[in-house]
Amino acid sequence: MHYELSELPNGLRVITESMPSVRSIAMGLWVDTGTRDELPPEAGASHFLEHLLFKGSERYSARYIAETFDAIGAESNAFTSKDNTCFWARLLDQDLPVGLDLLAEMLQRPAFRPNEIDSERQVVIEEINMNDDDPSDVAFEQFTKAVFAGHPLETPVLGTRESIRGMSRDDLNGYWGRRYGPPSTVLAMAGSIEHGTAVDLASKLLGDWTGGANDHRFSPSDPPAAVRLTQRETEQAHLVIGGTGLDRFDERRFAFDILNHILGGGMSSRLFLKIREERGLAYAVYSFRLAHADTGAWGVYVGTTPDQAETCLGLIEDEINSVIEEGITDEELERAKGNMRGGLAISMEDANSRMIRLGRDELSGAPHLSIDERLARLDAVSATEVLTVARAILRGRRVMGAVGPFKDGDLDRWVA
Repeated sequence: MHYELSELPNGLRVITESMPSVRSIAMGLWVDTGTRDELPPEAGASHFLEHLLFKGSERYSARYIAETFDAIGAESNAFTSKDNTCFWARLLDQDLPVGLDLLAEMLQRPAFRPNEIDSERQVVIEEINMNDDDPSDVAFEQFTKAVFAGHPLETPVLGTRESIRGMSRDDLNGYWGRRYGPPSTVLAMAGSIEHGTAVDLASKLLGDWTGGANDHRFSPSDPPAAVRLTQRETEQAHLVIGGTGLDRFDERRFAFDILNHILGGGMSSRLFLKIREERGLAYAVYSFRLAHADTGAWGVYVGTTPDQAETCLGLIEDEINSVIEEGITDEELERAKGNMRGGLAISMEDANSRMIRLGRDELSGAPHLSIDERLARLDAVSATEVLTVARAILRGRRVMGAVGPFKDGDLDRWVA
């Protein structure tokens, strides 16, 4: 990995990585604002804006944007997280000026036409409805609310039906004006691109943009043990159990990634083998971790029939306790490292993956590690370090998000 980084006079950063073997470019305009930065009346504003910016500006209509991207065979979309928002496109290298012109215009001069706000308001509400119809999504949302209770990360990315319905044009325009500016934006590109070309084009299309830098409400999270239950007469119970984890910059994150893989990160993981392969209790069971600038979380998801929920939770508890008390084997350690080496190498062959890594790391202030540097960090992890981080993190207070035909209190003992 070799990247080049420049900063324009207005504070916008341009970071690129050249991949001479490809003809395409993946680019993203990353804005350092997300759900965690919203005020209570703005809940869901970051995601709502993600939709609205594609509705166009006074210069370009939504139809023109869509037809122009389509005419050059580009893929374009956006995504919002609790930390940031990214507007991206993948296109042929010769079409970069066209694609960046569209994205730059969207970010700098959104129209916020009242009729388009109202139509897109209903689209966002339908997205909320769709997620609410997926019980696994609901279980994860309940887990997130529990593990980040009282923290800025608690708010759902989509907002609520009430907040979206109540959001005015002035609210949206005010949030955009307050949070969208060049010092808080990164233009990341990977693929068939020369850095000088990218900087020149960014200067032409984004160099006159003005605005200040963003700040954030950073603090550790310390949630109480809790079960957030959504009662539904479902055929399958959806359970997410876990607790507070590591933040994005914690040096123990490489050891914890290995621990996560061994516990429930693949088809040879302990939870997959025990719960699915040996007992046939679930189709889906896996562990995961969430990392933010100031805090993080870890968890295990399982979907199973309601009358097998207690059995699955008991097996999850057994495997967590086994890791805490006995650690991992040398065989598990080497298998996890091998899997992660291969996954890292494969992901870095894709221009979009490289662009995402560049943009996210630059925006968050994380170090830009090369593949060799990441592999060295990974290879240096010992079984003792994995055991140490397991005991430090997995022994903490638990929370659970659950969906199923349970009564209040049925699952409380698993987080007590």
